[in-house]
Amino acid sequence: QVQLVESGGGSVKPGESLTLSCAASGASLDDYAIGWFRQTPGKAREGVACIGRNRSIAYYKDSVKGRFTISRDNAKNTVYLQINNLKPEDTAVYYCNRLPPFNYWGQGTQVTVSS
Repeated sequence: QVQLVESGGGSVKPGESLTLSCAASGASLDDYAIGWFRQTPGKAREGVACIGRNRSIAYYKDSVKGRFTISRDNAKNTVYLQINNLKPEDTAVYYCNRLPPFNYWGQGTQVTVSS
């Protein structure tokens, strides 16, 4: 079973940046498109970005375009999410998963944006 471990979250002020990491173990991520998702209490998990296997294709939710950048390093079996100009509405637990998602999720990493 592939294990996905998210990290890099934190508490930041509006306008600051974070880089989230999604490290996989147990199998290679090379064969999968990978997505980043986020969830706030009481709301459904939503996809915010995804990247194809060959890194040349990326998709972003409209509200994060221009601020989020997804990338992958297959040699490190890791996918990243660079988040710039963070806004309070970006506050959420962020998760990564393959596309389509496995039927399980990692623990996520909390991002809190507050002045």
